[in-house]
Amino acid sequence: MSWKILVVLFIGLLAWSYKALCPPPALICGSLRGPPITAPRIKLRDGRHLAYKEHGVSKDIAKYKIILVHGFLSSRHEGSLTKSELVEKLGIYFVSFDRPGYGQSDPDPKRTMKSTALDIEELADQLGLGPKFFVVGFSMGGQLIWGCLKYIPHRLAGATLIAPVVNYWWSSFPANLSKEAYYQQSLRDQWALRVAHYAPWLLYWWDTQQWFPSSSVANGMPNFTAPDLKVLRELRSIAEPGYATQQGKYESLHRDMMIGFGKWDFDPMELENPFTDTEGSVHLWHGDEDGIVPVTLQRFVAQKLQWIQYHEVPNAGHLFAHADHAKDAILNTLLVGKE
Repeated sequence: MSWKILVVLFIGLLAWSYKALCPPPALICGSLRGPPITAPRIKLRDGRHLAYKEHGVSKDIAKYKIILVHGFLSSRHEGSLTKSELVEKLGIYFVSFDRPGYGQSDPDPKRTMKSTALDIEELADQLGLGPKFFVVGFSMGGQLIWGCLKYIPHRLAGATLIAPVVNYWWSSFPANLSKEAYYQQSLRDQWALRVAHYAPWLLYWWDTQQWFPSSSVANGMPNFTAPDLKVLRELRSIAEPGYATQQGKYESLHRDMMIGFGKWDFDPMELENPFTDTEGSVHLWHGDEDGIVPVTLQRFVAQKLQWIQYHEVPNAGHLFAHADHAKDAILNTLLVGKE
């Protein structure tokens, strides 16, 4: 084989590799090829737009104002907590929003834990929620509440993390504990997490290649346990994957994985209590049969951060918060101080 043929083959291999590794450009909402804009949106400090949805009582008469942070494969339409009977009784206003790259919110190629916390702060300011507000996050959205506790604690009236995703590489985890929990995941998810942590530039290729199975969660096949399946049977729909990822999976799901399981610039277990004046509280809720986020790691987090009020729900999976009794308990403990 001549050197000219080798050069041609090498160039062809490079071209194929580049195409396989590089995700397609996002289908920006409102652009020529992108989805239409139908949601109310605010314009952020860097020119991006954030789509939001209001729930509950009017914010002009609300006693409590809560920003909801949705999870993986979800969107601003996920508002199960807003269906609680306590909403009218307590006077609760909610606002949910499409996180960057999800739904109708512009992607943020520079997205970090800090930038999302600042997005939340700016959303509160532009909607006039006052100097302090509550934040509640579910799953991957629950993980982002750590960013709020780190970067905007002075703006919080209280916070709740519901089944928050953990990062197996947080330095405070004992190696044996995080390793044991990591290997509880399916083999396909172990590999997807390794790629997200050690080689994030490979994540798009890993999720689209056909040789090895990719992330079960990103492909809509999470490890739901028996309690979760019961919840699913009682609900019409929890997530709207078509809407959530309409601008592309890379700027929504893949970037979530890269941030959530990448290298953090802080360890949540080294955070200090933002409510030393007892005028606010932080709550962490987790089901003891969660097949997606190991409960053993949440127990360790709660042990390290004893200022967090830890609520472990028996016989409950990852989706326990969608049950009516759980909604009431979550809102009561955050706002009134009792379950």
